Amino acid sequence: MSTRPFIAARVEEFIDRRIEGFLRALGWREKVICHTGYGTGESIRVLGRVVLVPKRARSGIGKATEDLIKRRGFRNFFSAACVRAAVTITVGGQVSHATTDRGGYIDVRVRNHGLQPGWRTVEVRSGASKTAFADVHVIADDIDFGLVSDIDDTIISTMLPRPMIAAWNSFIRDESARQSVPGMARMYAALLADHPGSPVIYISTGAWNTHGFLSRFLKRHGSPAGAMLLTDWGPTNTGWFRSGMAHKAETLLQLTRDFPNISWLLVGDDGQHDPVIYADFAHVAPDRVRAIAIRQLTPTEQVLAHGTTTVLPEEQEAAADIPWVAAPDGRGLLSGLRGLLGPK
Repeated sequence: MSTRPFIAARVEEFIDRRIEGFLRALGWREKVICHTGYGTGESIRVLGRVVLVPKRARSGIGKATEDLIKRRGFRNFFSAACVRAAVTITVGGQVSHATTDRGGYIDVRVRNHGLQPGWRTVEVRSGASKTAFADVHVIADDIDFGLVSDIDDTIISTMLPRPMIAAWNSFIRDESARQSVPGMARMYAALLADHPGSPVIYISTGAWNTHGFLSRFLKRHGSPAGAMLLTDWGPTNTGWFRSGMAHKAETLLQLTRDFPNISWLLVGDDGQHDPVIYADFAHVAPDRVRAIAIRQLTPTEQVLAHGTTTVLPEEQEAAADIPWVAAPDGRGLLSGLRGLLGPK
């Protein structure tokens, strides 16, 4: 059996390399974009991407104009990746070397880092780029509670995956026009107050390109900071498109390996596949699921999500022996979770 990547992945890398070479010839320079990472006392996971940007002087007016345009969603999806670029990661006095993947992405684990629990910063550089600083949440070894949250239609109203509405929300609308789901930020804050030091991990099938927007959105609406584990849209090493369900399922399994002592509260919505994914995970690893909380979409949101006003039959599955609560907003979910979990 061939171990070569799928033909679409090879074609994509070929094109990206040609684009990268052309832009470098024009004087474009490398820039490191850091994503929020996580870790334990044993190892940390550093995430990010290396892209090419124009090398030009920017006036105050030019920068203001660019920042305004940047708030339009379509700008998130235009970037030139640095394929297989060398990266240096500095944690304290320890230096680690790595290489980006064919999409320019950084996903590196640094062991024996010596960082204390809490929010820490590591340095990331690539070639002649300026030093970038990645935030990493180091979780103490005695923490046994964590929160996993979906993003689309769970904390932010995106009306996914209907193509035209999703395109309008993601590519055209200004960031400030995006709406948050009522009560979710307060619910997360209350749960973290009961379990201080616990990690928050956001899992979404959205593209890594939207990481900056999502980080700003979370901060603006008072949601807790946490690592975001997104996807790279496009061909994979095995096919034309990646599976969103598989991404979430594989990420949950990875978290059980990264945090062997943590039992998770899984939060999602009933518009697509979260109930099924969470139920399947609870069947596989029941000791790693503290409870499941599902935000119920309105009939209008259900129509936009899958074309009917009711929940899809396969989304109504519950995991046996796993505490389960459903409500239309964060206030209702928190009320139900208080009865299940209780304050610590």
